[in-house]
Amino acid sequence: MILNNKIKIFLAVASFMMALAISLGAFGAHGLKSILDEYMLKIYHTGVEYHFYNTFGLFIATFLYALKPNSKKIYIAIWLIIIGMCIFSFSLYLLAILSMPILGAITPIGGSLLIIAWIIITYEILRD
Repeated sequence: MILNNKIKIFLAVASFMMALAISLGAFGAHGLKSILDEYMLKIYHTGVEYHFYNTFGLFIATFLYALKPNSKKIYIAIWLIIIGMCIFSFSLYLLAILSMPILGAITPIGGSLLIIAWIIITYEILRD
């Protein structure tokens, strides 16, 4: 299989996001454990957990796109996964570290984008 530039970029983004998830998870487990209370550490951990799950999903969506490179819907869904994951996870990271509850208000936007992305991918899988 020959990978086009879009697929290579998405795979590179997914690889970077995985390295970032591992790094942020380690930072939370070791660097923040003595700084954050248990509740804020749990919020931070939720961000890391969803960061991991959706990075795996990003790999899967990218491979689906490699199988269907003309699918505009999968292409859009991949971008929604990237944007949704960043909004969801990073708002939780910042909420926990900065203790700014207002950041929790944007977390559902990221979650909504992720839900929409996975519904689009479900539709594209079932459409064939």
